[in-house]
Amino acid sequence: MLEWVSEVITSVNGVVWGPLMLVLILGTGLYLMSGLRLMPLRQLVSAFVLLWRGRSGGGDGEISPFNALMTSLSATVGTGNIAGVATAIFLGGPGALFWMWMTALVGMATKYSEAVLAVHYRERDANGNHVGGPMYYIKNGLGRRWRWMGTTFALLAVVAGFGIGNTIQSNSVADAMESTFHVPPLLTGLMLSVMVFFVLIGGVRRIGEVAGKLVPLMALLYVGGGIVILVINAPAIPGALEMIFTYAFTPVAATGGFAGAAVWAAIRFGVARGIFSNEAGLGSAPIAHAAAKTNSPVTQGMIAMLGTFIDTIVICSITGLVIITSGEWSSGLSGASLSTAAFESVLPGVGGYIVTIGLVFFAFTTLLGWSFYGEKSAQFLFGEKAITPFRIAWVLAIPLGAIAQLEFIWLLADTLNALMAIPNLIALILLSPVVFKLSKRYFQKKNRESQ
Repeated sequence: MLEWVSEVITSVNGVVWGPLMLVLILGTGLYLMSGLRLMPLRQLVSAFVLLWRGRSGGGDGEISPFNALMTSLSATVGTGNIAGVATAIFLGGPGALFWMWMTALVGMATKYSEAVLAVHYRERDANGNHVGGPMYYIKNGLGRRWRWMGTTFALLAVVAGFGIGNTIQSNSVADAMESTFHVPPLLTGLMLSVMVFFVLIGGVRRIGEVAGKLVPLMALLYVGGGIVILVINAPAIPGALEMIFTYAFTPVAATGGFAGAAVWAAIRFGVARGIFSNEAGLGSAPIAHAAAKTNSPVTQGMIAMLGTFIDTIVICSITGLVIITSGEWSSGLSGASLSTAAFESVLPGVGGYIVTIGLVFFAFTTLLGWSFYGEKSAQFLFGEKAITPFRIAWVLAIPLGAIAQLEFIWLLADTLNALMAIPNLIALILLSPVVFKLSKRYFQKKNRESQ
């Protein structure tokens, strides 16, 4: 039965991650970046300034703009940054990292637009809390006849969350904990579920508080370890960069344990793993940004786009460069095992622990962030009564994921990623005039005030 289901999902995956999806994702990002006149790139420094100022927030909402980004990053920075990058390089070669970068650069415009619309079209629920995201900007921005598309997104988000943000995270942690510390997978899953439960009962404020403390800490520790390795491997960096840019446009031959890869594989797996990691276009992050204490959709959008930059341009690049400069990319290993081998080859006895501890923290916070996304999507579909049953199901799924088959989970998550993105990307294109108008108005006002 599982084999038949796997074959069906493989067939669907081949369609949804075909040329049309890659054109839709990259094309939407390019269109938005062009319509914004490269604003996400031009205003990058200003966005970091806004992030620093947004630690407390100044407007309606439940969590500070800073904690909204940290909640978003808690879901974004996960196994995709360690296992996902390694899988992309294993399947697509070093050139896949180039396409991850391209996805991130145009994805900054996509993530900005998602957050702008999320704040602009957000609502208050029966408990007085702000709720928003693609399902709400589809319903409130496109009108009643498009509501079916918002419902489709919410339904996909609920189901996708159990793959992308739950089982695949606990599975990767269990695999790492077993190989490094010899901890049984089921025990790892049970420990994770208990910790997640105690955070979830506090709602979005508790998630935001935990994310606001854990995310910066874990990112600094992991990036710091990666930078130490790159300093040690500094002579190999120019060669690694040459490989990344060369193999992005030319096939890479089989070498060592690497089976070889066509250019199409570099593009496909670079874009797919890039989207899996930074979630630009997926529609998940704006659900968190809708809860931010802000009265300006544009400033929250600028803070939101930093999530894509930090996730892929910073953290994924560290992982990818460590793997390539170490030479382990052609060893035949894949996933977290490849990342572990790369770190361990340069820092014996320490590197493996950096990856394992990073993976545990990244996955734990992803479990928290995605629980909020899934919960709000379930709430949109069934009302406030769905919150408690969803949280129970979420906690129970964690240990099941820890003992499941990794290959099937990756395949399922990859497929659901693409299906989720479709209604969101369509909505972004249709509502892009609203994004452009709000952005133009904000920057015109800002320029007048500075004169």
